[in-house]
Amino acid sequence: MEIAIIAHDGKKADMVQFINKNKHLLEKENIKLIATGTTGSKVEAVGIKVKKMLSGPLGGDAQIAARVAEGKTQMVLFFKDPNSSHPHEPDINMLIRICDVHNIPLATNKATAQLLLFGLDEIK
Repeated sequence: MEIAIIAHDGKKADMVQFINKNKHLLEKENIKLIATGTTGSKVEAVGIKVKKMLSGPLGGDAQIAARVAEGKTQMVLFFKDPNSSHPHEPDINMLIRICDVHNIPLATNKATAQLLLFGLDEIK
């Protein structure tokens, strides 16, 4: 199972903390993490293996959306910052739409992400 992780700048520390807290769930042999570039670098810094795409504003959100559409990514954890505007908002909305079209679980905050990880065995 491939899980994409993305976090806006104001939520990157939260994402790193969340991934570190759930390391035991995410380091199973059947789980592969991918991430937008900067988020991936921050997660790698705490010793968690992740395949990095481009940075979100440079097309990383679109790359992940393409992987969802191709059936390669089965879950998206996207910690959005609702208090900031983002110049690549169209890419963000496209990713959310693609997850909806392909019935892919998408969490945009820690509480929902935790519920998705608890249900990993059920989602396959």
